[in-house]
Amino acid sequence: MPTFLQLHSRLGSKPVAPENNHMLNCLIMAQIFRPKFFSILKSGLTRKQISSDIMAGIVVGIVALPLAIAFAVASGVSPEKGLVTAVIAGFLISFLGGSRVQIGGPTGAFIVIVYAIVEQYGIDGLIISTIMAGLFMIAFGILKLGVLLKYIPHPLIVGFTSGIALVIFSTQIKDALGLDVGRVPSGFVDKWRVYIENISTLNPLAVIFTLLTILIVVFSKKLTKRVPGSFIAIVLLTVATQLFNLPLTTIESFFDEIPNTFSFVIPHFQLADLGQYVAPALTIALLGSIESLLSAVVSDGMISGNHRSNTELIAQGIANVVTPFFGGIPATGAIARTATNVKNGGRTPIAGITHAITLLLIMLLVAKWAKLIPMSVLSGILIVVAYNMSEWRTFVSILKNSWFDILVLLSTFFLTVLVDLTVAIQVGIVLSALLFMKRMADVGEKNLDVEVDSDIIEDYSALPSGISIYEISGPLFFASAKQYAEIIKSIGIKSEVLIIRMRHVPFVDATGLQNLKSSIVALRESKVEILLSGVNADVKADLDKAGITKIIGNDNIFDLFDKAVDRAKQKV
Repeated sequence: MPTFLQLHSRLGSKPVAPENNHMLNCLIMAQIFRPKFFSILKSGLTRKQISSDIMAGIVVGIVALPLAIAFAVASGVSPEKGLVTAVIAGFLISFLGGSRVQIGGPTGAFIVIVYAIVEQYGIDGLIISTIMAGLFMIAFGILKLGVLLKYIPHPLIVGFTSGIALVIFSTQIKDALGLDVGRVPSGFVDKWRVYIENISTLNPLAVIFTLLTILIVVFSKKLTKRVPGSFIAIVLLTVATQLFNLPLTTIESFFDEIPNTFSFVIPHFQLADLGQYVAPALTIALLGSIESLLSAVVSDGMISGNHRSNTELIAQGIANVVTPFFGGIPATGAIARTATNVKNGGRTPIAGITHAITLLLIMLLVAKWAKLIPMSVLSGILIVVAYNMSEWRTFVSILKNSWFDILVLLSTFFLTVLVDLTVAIQVGIVLSALLFMKRMADVGEKNLDVEVDSDIIEDYSALPSGISIYEISGPLFFASAKQYAEIIKSIGIKSEVLIIRMRHVPFVDATGLQNLKSSIVALRESKVEILLSGVNADVKADLDKAGITKIIGNDNIFDLFDKAVDRAKQKV
């Protein structure tokens, strides 16, 4: 089959016939949308790998069960909507996605958004917003924006992720303490005011069950890694509640029966009202795209693979278009479940497909008993989820960086908690761009006075084999960090010693530090020695704060290149 460029050159400037135009469109889409599942089927699968994937899928299905229910309930919708999402979206994301091991479904990041949309627009509004978000994600993929979404600054991601974690935690206090409160306000401050005013209605038994759930989830890993702690907590504590007829609020108190069937839903809407759903739909699309690609990048590092960003976005979009018609909620790639898949031997989309089938069987057979789960148990599970999402260590480390990164981090965090996630993302992106322009302007002024050291060795041909050199030219910031990191790894892995020249690096932001650190750690694990040269005082201070100096060794960082070369010769 001719390539697109060859086909284009053959057609030249002549009018394109309709059939040729259709062929071009199909060819372009074939280059953009290439599901991993079909590529893997073509290359062939061993019986051992299929067996391993099926077992991993079953384990992930069990892990996903309590989370799907908890995320749905916390989002203000009925539990079966979480199960429907995990089944349908989970299947489509694995079947059509661009990652070998991505597991899709409802995630904690969407709780805040879904709750707000349901409160303001109702279930029909949620369905419309999710479908529109899916269409946006498909458009992102077709327009090849998957690469651009990787360049979202790290402080911005940590800011809204930590903010979401705090909001999720605050929504669980009512059930965790068993407070006798009717409707809880949506505002963060108002919510806590209500909790404090009604603290006298605290149910000690609910508190005990919440704490037991947290302890089981956290410490069950020491006993078994196959069965998730959240599943163990739900089974044990639900059985205990029923056996001893304990006075605890359960899912049944709010939702009565949980249906174990699928139903087709068509939302009611007016065409004139579609404009009001654009903002929430864009928020779902942006957050879902970022989270799914982050999950894919993390899993790539775990299996030494490469996902297809645009294919992944299109698959995520299709899943979010289809799932709402069956009563589902927004879905995306789930980092924790994807990591569980990899750790249990999953290496192909068969694992994700099996996970969806496992959940379907569970939904059909045992969903009717899910109504007996105590709300305090779900709260305990979500409190652990919120803690894991908080990234508090990363949050604290960014507070040690430049004031640019701190401003983006704190602005995004407080806007997420106190205002709205949509506003937080919009302001965070604009603020990051403005601060970057300010930093580049400052660098431009400083570079007028910079002189290159005349003693620097420029002839690399005389260097012994085994020594590689890579020079970073310009700031190591969020827009260039990923590309630099990938090149550093690809060059370094073939070397015994890699010298990274940083004489023209005026500053490094948090995203650059994160990517540089991960590359250096990966190379050190491969027994590659790393040397840095030409590091200015400001960059050196940032490297110290990020812990990179400790990894490399302070005696392997030099102000002049020739000193680094001398050390490299000693090491080879």
